[in-house]
Amino acid sequence: MTKTSTRPEGLSAYIAVTAAYWAFMLTDGALRMLVLLHFHTLGFSPVQLAYLFVLYEIAGIVTNLCAGWIAARFGLTSTLYAGLGIQVLSLLALAQLDPAWAIGLSVVYVMLVQGASGVAKDLAKMSSKSAVKLLAPTEGGGLFRWVALLTGSKNMVKGFGFLLGATLLATLGFVWAVLAMAAILGVILIAVLIAMPPGLPKGRKGAKFSEVFSKSTNVNWLSAARVFLFGARDVWFVVGIPIYFYAVLSDGTVAGNRAAFFMIGTFMAAWIILYGLVQANAPRILRAQARPEAALIKAARHWAWALAVVPFVLTLVVVMAGEPRMGLTIILVIGLLVFGVIFAVNSSLHSYLILAFTQAERVTMDVGFYYMANAAGRLLGTLLSGVTYQIGGLTLLLATAAIMVAASAGLVGFLRPQGAVD
Repeated sequence: MTKTSTRPEGLSAYIAVTAAYWAFMLTDGALRMLVLLHFHTLGFSPVQLAYLFVLYEIAGIVTNLCAGWIAARFGLTSTLYAGLGIQVLSLLALAQLDPAWAIGLSVVYVMLVQGASGVAKDLAKMSSKSAVKLLAPTEGGGLFRWVALLTGSKNMVKGFGFLLGATLLATLGFVWAVLAMAAILGVILIAVLIAMPPGLPKGRKGAKFSEVFSKSTNVNWLSAARVFLFGARDVWFVVGIPIYFYAVLSDGTVAGNRAAFFMIGTFMAAWIILYGLVQANAPRILRAQARPEAALIKAARHWAWALAVVPFVLTLVVVMAGEPRMGLTIILVIGLLVFGVIFAVNSSLHSYLILAFTQAERVTMDVGFYYMANAAGRLLGTLLSGVTYQIGGLTLLLATAAIMVAASAGLVGFLRPQGAVD
């Protein structure tokens, strides 16, 4: 008698989607670090650096709103392929940047290219996250395990991307680094186009754009909480902390800049990798397999309030320190790593709950709407990162993060188990 295979149905498609998403996020993380450090060395102010990422986040809001409908209408593979293809074109376009251009022209050009990259990222993200809902096994907490693995591994890869970006900038220079990433992602796109296994839906012709806006109160409250959760992360992550570290670590020489690039890239990479590692293990940390949905919603509230404590304490530390010094920098590194651990559990709970709250027939719509809120939070955090650091330094920046996490925790308090709402 032959032994029956226990390989879950849809696993091959899940693996292919995950691999494509990994490749994309490696370039996404590297590109963010390349742009931030390269243009800071060219003399861009914190606010100007924030501007470079504004259209990236605005594009994410619009893309997520439309991508859910596009995927429902034309299929998930179409949006995944489009995301990878647009990212390749964005990288090639960025390599055409001329150092002789005026700063104003350079800002506009990079904003436009980053906007296209934002479209690409959210097409790929929405496709990958929606695929989990459709492919994951329903028994034994399979949905939480699969979404945690996808999200956690993606962020670990993105963390390596931050390190890769800083390394490539220090060794190859800006243009060759961007071209190398475009070549790698282009090869991945061709491989996925040829070898994508079956398992993802092809779309339905009757899908209406109006269906994008969710009527589920849980989806709406969770999306609102997501705005402030990711805004709180990006308010220090995008501009403020990297620029502070650069000011502390670099002596202004070429060798000093190179050393600072490596150290900043290493920290950002370590933070993202730790974040991803905790995300991937969140079901085990939370004992999710043995807990009902109501218990996980309650856990989301507790973890959100625990997260708010970290930036609040760091704000007090910065106020007492008075001025930048190595001791303060070490405390910030430790504190932000603790923030990353707790933030990862929060993010993983959110990623599971959005898929638990939605129905299979409208998963791309609800996931697109939810990640539209995610992009709105990142936009808010990106703008505040440059503005708060330039106006009030680390004190105002970290205090803003604390307030935003508290707002997210308050909104999570409105979530109710399925059946008690809608």
